[in-house]
Amino acid sequence: MLRQTSPASADGRRNGGFALIIVLWTLVLIGFIVAHLSASGRTEVRIASNLVANSAAQAAADGAIYEAIFNLSDPTPEQRWPIDGMPRQVAVGGSRITIRLEDEASWINPSTASPALLEALLRVTGSDPDNARSLATAIGEWVGSAAAARPQDALIADYRAAGLDYGPPSAPLETLGELGRVLGMTPSVLAAIRPHLTLFGPPEPNPATTDPVVAAALALSSAGVPTVPQASQPPPDTLTVRISSLAAGPGNARVNRTAVVRLGAGQSQGYAVLAWGSGLDLDVPSAVAQPTVTR
Repeated sequence: MLRQTSPASADGRRNGGFALIIVLWTLVLIGFIVAHLSASGRTEVRIASNLVANSAAQAAADGAIYEAIFNLSDPTPEQRWPIDGMPRQVAVGGSRITIRLEDEASWINPSTASPALLEALLRVTGSDPDNARSLATAIGEWVGSAAAARPQDALIADYRAAGLDYGPPSAPLETLGELGRVLGMTPSVLAAIRPHLTLFGPPEPNPATTDPVVAAALALSSAGVPTVPQASQPPPDTLTVRISSLAAGPGNARVNRTAVVRLGAGQSQGYAVLAWGSGLDLDVPSAVAQPTVTR
C-alpha cells in the first residue's frame, strides 16, 4: 500500500533544501571574504615591512654621510679618509654601507667652464668639430659665459628661428637638465656629456682626479688659456666633495644616497651641504637640515 506524501511535507522538504543551499553559499561567500581579507592583510604587512626596512636603510645611508662629514672635518689631515673614489665599508645599526668620496672638481661645470673645454668635451663624447664648436658657443650664451657676448635680441631671434618660444637666460644653470633647452642640443648629445658634468665644481677640473673622458677633454682643449673664476666660485682653500652612500639594510633593502659638501675655513661651520638626494639626482640643491659636526 503506497503512502501518500502530503503537499505540506513536500513543501517543507523543498524549503529545507533551499535553506541548506543558502547556508552553504553563505559559508562559501564568507570563506572568500576571509581569504581576501587574509591575503590583503599579508600584503599590507609586507608593504609595511618594506617601508620600515627602506626607511631604516635610508637613515643608515644618511648616517654614513654624516660620519663622512665628521671625518672630513677632522683637524688632523692624516686622520681623514682619502678622497679617491674608492669604496669604504662602514656599519650603521643593522645596515652595511659602502661610502665613496670623490672630488667634485673631477667633472666639468658647464656654468663656468671655458668654451674651449666645453667644445673639447663635446668632441671626445662623439660630436663632430663644427657641431661641438657651435654647441659650446650656445652653452656659453645660455649661461652667460660666452667670450663675445651678443645682444639678447639677437640670441632670442636665433631661438625663434629654430621654432622655440624662449631664449637663453644668460645665467648659471639651475639644473643639468636645463642644457636640453640649449639651441642645438639633442637628447643623445646631452646623455653623452651629462655623466661628466657637475653644478658644483670649479671652472677648471682637477687633472689629478678627473675621469678619463674629462682628462681627454682637458688634453684636447687649448693649453695656456687661463680661466677666470667667477665671483660665485669657492676660494682656492676650499674643497667640494661628493659623498655617495649605498646602504644594504634589513629585508634586502638597498638605498643609494648622495650629498655634495663644501669644506673649508670660509664656511660658517667649516662645511656647507650644497645638495642631498637619492643616487646622483643632484641637479637642484636640497633644502635639508645640515648636520651639526663638531670636533
